[in-house]
Amino acid sequence: MTSLDRRSVLRAAASAAAAGALATGCDPHRDEDTGAVPSEGGPRPSGAGHVPPAPARAARPPTRAPGLPVQIDHGPRTGKAVALTFHGAGDPKLATALLAEAERAGARVTVLAVGTWLDAHPAMARRILDGGHELGNHTLHHRNIDALPAAEAYAEITGCADRLRKLTGTIGSWFRPSQTRRATDLVAGLARKAGYPHVLSYDVDSLDADDPGAPAVQRTVLDSVGPGSVVSLHLGHAGTVAALPPILDGLRRRGLRAVTTTELVT
Repeated sequence: MTSLDRRSVLRAAASAAAAGALATGCDPHRDEDTGAVPSEGGPRPSGAGHVPPAPARAARPPTRAPGLPVQIDHGPRTGKAVALTFHGAGDPKLATALLAEAERAGARVTVLAVGTWLDAHPAMARRILDGGHELGNHTLHHRNIDALPAAEAYAEITGCADRLRKLTGTIGSWFRPSQTRRATDLVAGLARKAGYPHVLSYDVDSLDADDPGAPAVQRTVLDSVGPGSVVSLHLGHAGTVAALPPILDGLRRRGLRAVTTTELVT
């Protein structure tokens, strides 16, 4: 694909989002970050009367990294790899465009999906895994999980885990808490109870959820990233889609490659 063709794809994806798709990020001022419309009785089914999509190929089970802490901020600093991790919500057209850009560059990413986003767009689980990427849990409703009572926090974790299991056969490789960079000890313990040995944090925040534009996202990431970094990014933002190719090119020029988080730490 030529540069002109790629720009056309990105413009088309951005236009689709502007036409009415909800493209939200991991904003601590929002109660939800799902890309779906909630209903009173909980998340809506993916569509009454529709044939459900075929299950995605099996996802990796939760990753266990002996010797690493419960909360993982980064991987080994002596290697040549980084992990680009994406909060999974927003317009599936933008998500698909971003995954295509990653695959075009030979990169693999980790997507931490919001459970209600999977309810609204179950085919995205297959799309992520079929691209060779990694899938994990970013809670059911994207609430401020550190502020919730234990029972509600646990329901947020297990609710998303149940959806991942139904779609992929496992509860996903990682758990990332919602609306916070790090989990409290309580939330980390609840994640372990749900089957996740580690909580996935990050050491580089792209700040892309604020929609500062592709050049700013690129600059923020490349100014801070280094060997072993775990970078926080978001699906559902046109600026992030546009920023990904120059980010990947900048990593390549430094001798770094983008791999899944499991590949980074094991």
